[in-house]
Amino acid sequence: MARQSGNPKGPSQRQLSVGEIVRHALTQVLGRGEILDPLLERSVVTVTEVRMSPDLKLATAYVTVLGQTDTAPFIKALNHHAKFLRGRLTPALRGMKYMPEVRFREDDSFDNYARIDALLRSPEVRRDTGVDAPEDDKDGQD
Repeated sequence: MARQSGNPKGPSQRQLSVGEIVRHALTQVLGRGEILDPLLERSVVTVTEVRMSPDLKLATAYVTVLGQTDTAPFIKALNHHAKFLRGRLTPALRGMKYMPEVRFREDDSFDNYARIDALLRSPEVRRDTGVDAPEDDKDGQD
């Protein structure tokens, strides 16, 4: 489970709302294809979440790349163009006192969800929990 820095209760409502605004603005900039990078021009980058630091000066953007298992080169390219992207975010974030520095990280939450789903579907867990096998689920569909 991810630890939130600062407040043990988790992110504040302000952090969540600013993070969503930054995510939306990043998605628009990436969707317009303004970054002149051969690797990024031919890929579909999705910003799944943006976590803001408590002082709202640092934005950590979690991204996935459609159809790619190795996202390291894409993350490296995005971090290389972070200052350019920060400048392109300015119109969408005019109301902020400071323009946040953007860092990009790989979003591995989908991998975690798939791993947990596979564990829950395993015969050992089904036996221990008493849940019927998937073949029994077809009876309700007839």
